[in-house]
Amino acid sequence: MQLTSENKLKKLIIVGDRLLIKLKKPNQKTSSGLYLPPGVQEKDKVQQGYIIKAGPGYPIPLPVEDDEPWKDQAENVKYIPLQAKEGDLAIFLLNGAFEVMYEGEKYFIVPQSAILMLEREEEL
Repeated sequence: MQLTSENKLKKLIIVGDRLLIKLKKPNQKTSSGLYLPPGVQEKDKVQQGYIIKAGPGYPIPLPVEDDEPWKDQAENVKYIPLQAKEGDLAIFLLNGAFEVMYEGEKYFIVPQSAILMLEREEEL
């Protein structure tokens, strides 16, 4: 399979309650008109970015059934889905995030517990 810009993230599987976030392009100048050098806003404790991929959610254990021990024990894992969805704008705490480089681009893997607020385009 040839990696292109459209399918390069399709091979990634996000685990559990984590989200893959690409930072929103920061403003180059302040509200008063001062231009900021690169990297100043990357050090803020609170960041914002778009959710690129989301994990399946929180796994919940299934009840143990020992009434028929000869049965094949297939693992049927169920998940509590995440509140965040792909395409949402997330405001998150940077100290709970992990910075990763993939295919030359910087992303953050963030647990849902580090998300402070979501902005979704669709109406509630």
